[in-house]
Amino acid sequence: MSDFAPVLFSLIVIVFLVFLISRRFNISSRYERKPKVHTPWSALDEGIDPTQEGSDK
Repeated sequence: MSDFAPVLFSLIVIVFLVFLISRRFNISSRYERKPKVHTPWSALDEGIDPTQEGSDK
């Protein structure tokens, strides 16, 4: 059991440091994909007919 304590302590410290670094640099939001504008291709993906520009659903 005495050999396991330093390993467990090191693991907790590493996990804590990784959590702090990820919060500091906001890594998770960097990879979120958000559509900025409706292109004809993204409109088709959402079921919007791009040939009918003036009509509303």
